[in-house]
Amino acid sequence: MGNFLLSALEYFPSAATAVGIDINADYIEHLKGTLATQGRGQQRHVTVAQGDFFDFDWPGLLDSLAEPILVIGNPPWVTNAELTKLRSDNLPEKSNLWDFSGLDAITGKSNFDISEWMLIQLLAHIQNRDAVLAMLCKTSVARKVLQYAWEKDFRLESSSIYLFDAHEIFGVSTDAGLLICKTSRKQSCKVYGDLSEEVHAATFGLRDDQLISRPRLYDRWKHLQGSEHYRWRSGIKHDAARVMELEKEAEGYRNKLGELYVLESDYLYPMLKSSDVANGKVADITRWMLVTQKFVGEATTAIRDNAPRTWQYLQEHQAFFDSRKSAVYKDRPPFSIFGVGDYAFAMWKVAISGLYKTLHFAVIGPYAGKPVVLDDTCYFISCDSQEEAEYLATLLNSEIAQEFFSAYIFWDKKRPITAGILRRLDLMALAKELGSENPLESLGRAPGSSDNWRQQIPLGLQSA
Repeated sequence: MGNFLLSALEYFPSAATAVGIDINADYIEHLKGTLATQGRGQQRHVTVAQGDFFDFDWPGLLDSLAEPILVIGNPPWVTNAELTKLRSDNLPEKSNLWDFSGLDAITGKSNFDISEWMLIQLLAHIQNRDAVLAMLCKTSVARKVLQYAWEKDFRLESSSIYLFDAHEIFGVSTDAGLLICKTSRKQSCKVYGDLSEEVHAATFGLRDDQLISRPRLYDRWKHLQGSEHYRWRSGIKHDAARVMELEKEAEGYRNKLGELYVLESDYLYPMLKSSDVANGKVADITRWMLVTQKFVGEATTAIRDNAPRTWQYLQEHQAFFDSRKSAVYKDRPPFSIFGVGDYAFAMWKVAISGLYKTLHFAVIGPYAGKPVVLDDTCYFISCDSQEEAEYLATLLNSEIAQEFFSAYIFWDKKRPITAGILRRLDLMALAKELGSENPLESLGRAPGSSDNWRQQIPLGLQSA
């Protein structure tokens, strides 16, 4: 409705040129009427025009303006996928902005906020100019924009984010802030608690081509990065929770549709969800997962012979599997799942929730004589024994490990903890940092060492 421009006219010198652009013609007419009523259009150098951001001649406009230049606004808080669902064609030209691999593109990592693309374009246009970009946006968008700018060596003198309550102001449940970038060259960003704060509460930046949430902790513990002696895995992905996740009752298993079935136990496994792992409820298991494969791509027709009731159940709910959108199921056997292999069936695991804002690693043991499986919002490493799992959990829950991971985690993300972050920590280096004389043996990764690992635990950890 023109509020940014009207406010700017109040605060900036009368000699300043003001330009307002919006795609909505009704908003433009409303602003013109306001300017005419207040007489500001005649008193100031003010131009308002309808324009599509993606077609607008930004270089031409910016070249016509005297410096310093302020680019201010509130770009749309919507992703390209959401616009596609709305059948909108108001999108930027498709390009692989972040150079994602084919798998990342398939699994949705390439989905981006439209404002992310817009802000990057504007920053590119004001390079080598005395200019400031000030935009309201999600904090996740602000970080991605800054990461891209730093990696591409944009000239940024300073960057800041002033947080505000988006739910109170806009009715949107997301973390948001006012992103301010002054063009020059410096790779860090200060974060302020609200729009009126004068002292910043935190800083994030780029270190060694990585976006770091807490640079001080990164500098302290970056030497613990290294080899991945244990492979972090995600839980099982099936995208059919209403029929694949069941609760056991005296007469059978009840799915989320409320249907009760008598099924063979062959393909049913006790399961934990992210909330169970995050809240420490790993011993009180109530859910079971129907696991149709031992490895990705395995033929599922054997279920028909081994467990005919289970096969019939799957056939009756075929529509739920056919409606799954993810490309990972394309050209796969019927009732396929993803994220499954020998590791999923390990009797002992160390797991963490990827969704919850807590850095707690839980030991997961067998239940009812079966390995416990996890949903795909959890990450875990498989272990050969209870002792190994407990030792690794002790390492991972140590203060040093907590600080190491905290350097990389942005807690306002939808999934703050990822396998990529977990894989950065070299558990062998961590064990050595904590005092193990022979970390290779202590981690059970040397021939014949599985019975000797306990004597390698640092004394401080034994008491813990």
